[in-house]
Amino acid sequence: MSLRPHVHRLLLPVAAVAVLLAAGTVGYQIVEGWGWFDALYMTAITITTVGYLEVHPMGGGGRVFTMVLALGGVFTAFYAAAEFIRAVVTGEIRTVLGRQRMESRLEKLNGHLVVCGFGRMGRLAAEEFSSAGLSFVVVDRDPKVLEGFDIPHGIPLVGDATGDDALRRAGVDRARALVTAAASDADNLFITMSARLLNERLFIVARAEGEGAELKLRRAGASRVVSPYNIGGHRVAQAVLRPNAMDFIELATQAGHLELQIEEAEVRAGSALVGRSIKASPIRSELGIIIVAIKKPGGRMAFNPAPEAVLEAGDLLITLGHRQQLDRLEQMAGGG
Repeated sequence: MSLRPHVHRLLLPVAAVAVLLAAGTVGYQIVEGWGWFDALYMTAITITTVGYLEVHPMGGGGRVFTMVLALGGVFTAFYAAAEFIRAVVTGEIRTVLGRQRMESRLEKLNGHLVVCGFGRMGRLAAEEFSSAGLSFVVVDRDPKVLEGFDIPHGIPLVGDATGDDALRRAGVDRARALVTAAASDADNLFITMSARLLNERLFIVARAEGEGAELKLRRAGASRVVSPYNIGGHRVAQAVLRPNAMDFIELATQAGHLELQIEEAEVRAGSALVGRSIKASPIRSELGIIIVAIKKPGGRMAFNPAPEAVLEAGDLLITLGHRQQLDRLEQMAGGG
């Protein structure tokens, strides 16, 4: 929802007073021939009905003009006071100031995450991002859904994510990833297409409900497609077939589990790891981290790589270890 109608309504009384001041000043200059300062002073004391003496003796025309100006000042003052009281009572001033602060926060975001749709899946994704300390924006067209939004590191934004305007306000062009978790495949398709056109480098995760939606979403620009029903069915089966393995995976992928976590780290150009083998690097010997797999820039995945495997810029390391050691590895891989 745009702030313009609210701002215009709040500024209208101020504009009316300013116009009255300007008109009175010009009027006294024309009718009485006074200088601009004397004319402005006389206008101010007249429209505020202060009741001081006249600046200069006035003729009949000046007195008629003063009466008209005084009546206009009284009605304008009542109008301005009524509008101010209405804005305070209805909370409009607080709403405008709050939205301005939100817009200011949105403009400062960079490399953040965007969640489109605040249903059950969108809420869970937002809570995971919050637990990881990541900044994100939640976009939903229903203002009631976002009422009382209190998830740390998140900014609620009321808008239709299927259109470009809401996505631009959410800073999609500056974001690093977007999750579209709307209730319908059609909405997710439109959101994916719009986001991809606004940011070619954006990593997009799209929710798919119906059969055949995954292919359409990928063609529209989705980097990953998630089907809650397929994932849910697979996890139910694995919980029966491999319950202990499932317990381990769930614990290792939880942000709050500090003992052991699965994480990924990209080896960037300039990192001390580039050109070194796993054996010669401090990943295993010093940090005690297990490298589960290495994803090469071309997309090839090497599982359980040999100690002699040489790390290259652009490699994505899938690792298993303690949170503190994983954070050190991320700094090391990034060249920090």
